Amino acid sequence: MDARETLEEYTPGDFYFATSRHTIFGSGSRLTFTGTDVPALGDAVPAALAGTPGSLAVGVLPFDTTATPGHLVVPEAVQVAAPAHPAAADLPRMTVDGPDVVRAVPEPVDHAEAVARAVRALSDRGMRKVVLARALDLEFSGEVPVKAVLHNLVKDNPHGYTFAAALPGGRSLIGATPELLVSRSGRRVVSHPHAGSAPRSADPVTDRENAERLAASRKDHVEHAVLTEAIVETLRPFCRDLHVPRTPSLVSTPTMWHLSTMVTGELTDPDVTALHLAGALHPTPAICGSPTEDARQLVGELEPFDRGYYAGTVGWMDANGDGEWAVSIRCAEVSASRLRLYAGGGIVPASDPKAELDETSAKFQTLLRAMGLEL
Repeated sequence: MDARETLEEYTPGDFYFATSRHTIFGSGSRLTFTGTDVPALGDAVPAALAGTPGSLAVGVLPFDTTATPGHLVVPEAVQVAAPAHPAAADLPRMTVDGPDVVRAVPEPVDHAEAVARAVRALSDRGMRKVVLARALDLEFSGEVPVKAVLHNLVKDNPHGYTFAAALPGGRSLIGATPELLVSRSGRRVVSHPHAGSAPRSADPVTDRENAERLAASRKDHVEHAVLTEAIVETLRPFCRDLHVPRTPSLVSTPTMWHLSTMVTGELTDPDVTALHLAGALHPTPAICGSPTEDARQLVGELEPFDRGYYAGTVGWMDANGDGEWAVSIRCAEVSASRLRLYAGGGIVPASDPKAELDETSAKFQTLLRAMGLEL
């Protein structure tokens, strides 16, 4: 089975998770797990899957796991197929009828002011970083064409993690994220944090200049260091022989350049599952800030919406505790005829409000391009 076949089978409510290694497709629901106690979910899932070869638990954790329950499903049928790419490069682009209404939440000028307030708060409260997001609400005359949008996301994003997952109440979360929160395969643990961003450009010269500027940016290296240090310190109690490159690498998506670091290690206790690790790491400074609780409080003060499952994590786990969990960014929540896109940026003391606003606009392009929109 290839990318074309799995996409043809997809209907809203199914689970779809395409990576450079494989494509996981789950349909139906045999069992559901919900709850705010992520370690308990990490214990319960392998026990429930035991004795059922090939079964997986798939789903999402929210941004704030203390307030919103995680939502995991054991599908009735699971197919593990070949990677979505390069086969997806040959997929025809699907046409998406545009929305009737597009509304920014908050308005761009208000988001820039929130960034300025955040910069002041970092100094006043002794914080290193906070992540602020904004949203775009799109309203359609009929049902949101989820299948077509997912199809185009798979075609447009040859790397990273393209996903669709069911949410409570008949909603779905769809997106294409570049960032792996954590994977576990036996005792091998991998995390691939991203922080520090610059927009891509259709002009090759400008595109290369943007990449070089990011690679030389002290502000972005500081932001990235905050994230990498937090990942390493969280994984250290679980792992031995942690390997952390001395400097970040420059990586790209079709719309953004990022600084990234591939952190690898060997798990000490084989009973620690991928979901246990995801719960320990989440929320990272990449989507919340540092210190975590102070940043989460500031997010609540400055953002005019509940993030829900945006900036959470999406993925899967098997009966052995192996699995993959990606950070749910570059995504949108779908509900009937409405779609809410999210985009955020890391704010540090050197942040400029206009540049941060522009960064969120660039990050919206992942979903907007999949709908054939340029806003």
